[in-house]
Amino acid sequence: MEDKSYNPFVHAQAQFDKVAAIIGLDEATRDLLRQPMREHHVLIPVRMDDGTTKIFKGFRVMHNDARGPAKGGIRFHPQETADTVRALAMWMTWKCAVVNIPLGGGKGGVICDPHNLTETEQERLCRGWIRNLAKEMGPCIDVPAPDVMTNAKHMLWMLDEFEAIHGGKYPGFITGKPIEMGGSLGRTEATGFGTIYVLREALKDLGIKPENTSISIQGFGNVSQFAARKFSELGGKIAAVSCWDNADKTSHTYFKKDGLDVDMLASITNTFGCINKEKAVAAGYEILPGDAWVEQDVDILMPAALENQITSANVNRISEKVKVLLEGANGPTAPEADEVIRARGIFLLPDFLANAGGVTCSYFEQVQSNMNYYWEKDEVLERLDAKMTSAYRAVQDLARSKGLYMRDAAYVIAINRVAQAVKMRGWV
Repeated sequence: MEDKSYNPFVHAQAQFDKVAAIIGLDEATRDLLRQPMREHHVLIPVRMDDGTTKIFKGFRVMHNDARGPAKGGIRFHPQETADTVRALAMWMTWKCAVVNIPLGGGKGGVICDPHNLTETEQERLCRGWIRNLAKEMGPCIDVPAPDVMTNAKHMLWMLDEFEAIHGGKYPGFITGKPIEMGGSLGRTEATGFGTIYVLREALKDLGIKPENTSISIQGFGNVSQFAARKFSELGGKIAAVSCWDNADKTSHTYFKKDGLDVDMLASITNTFGCINKEKAVAAGYEILPGDAWVEQDVDILMPAALENQITSANVNRISEKVKVLLEGANGPTAPEADEVIRARGIFLLPDFLANAGGVTCSYFEQVQSNMNYYWEKDEVLERLDAKMTSAYRAVQDLARSKGLYMRDAAYVIAINRVAQAVKMRGWV
């Protein structure tokens, strides 16, 4: 969202158009699937703690709901745009389809910086967003979840406002809730763990033992922290982590020759994924420029922050040692960089497959909330592992049999499933 010349929605449409041509999608279906079915732009007045009123702009986009209610997070970010939300909603449609869960794609956002908002101001903002959209959403229509700089507390405020408006209890309206209030065990770990489940399978196919590998990660929020923990459990080494520093208004890469201690770093990281630089230095970590994560001599690169992070400007700095690109973020690789990754033969685990663990476990939470029966954590994670492994195997088998790039293979499966749904419904 920082590069003004980059439009994520144009990027998402270009990816779709390429695969639509590969599979010979008819014109009507192509026109239906390359743009959102519905979108809402709202203004949210919020009474600030100093007595003033500030107006925030928010969005909710439903890309397609042919396979089920729209599903997708809401993010708070100062550089949020309508086109970012459109792109993310579109990617959510493919994400739900590639792991074969009965949901469609949606996304929400508010232009704000929660770093600069008190807790009570954030609560008013959450409730205001719901008041604007309560009649357009619901457990059988459109189901939000946490995303960038939103969390379980925000989701509960939104749920409470939705239930107050509709006069009932609707725990399946929103996912990512606190465990005590209808959230699912395992949901916090799901996206990060899911990325490592597919990485584990890819390493098997490449004949590489996890304990002989190292990884460099961009981002140190929820996804990265749990991915790093699970990767460490497999015996791999965390070589470097890059994250935003709100005080310095820039990002830093944290490096330690012998590998990072994930639990130690997490203990000095705030809720927005910002590591305390002074404490890290005191613990013996070397501070490198924020983009240094991309040039580390590692086996695996994992962009897990925002979109458009591997571009033509830095793709050629990727070490010759890198064998796997694991996309933990949505849309982290720009199209021109993607061509370089493909040409170099780096094994790609595309975003809407690799990070689908979050929406998969959100689906599990929705199912549990709707039937008012909750599973144990081990059962949730076993189900998640099975879903992610099955989705990876389907994509890899297609890529191998048809000679397709992994991103293209994932798109072929997802787009075909959604196209079949819209045709069976008689929409086209």
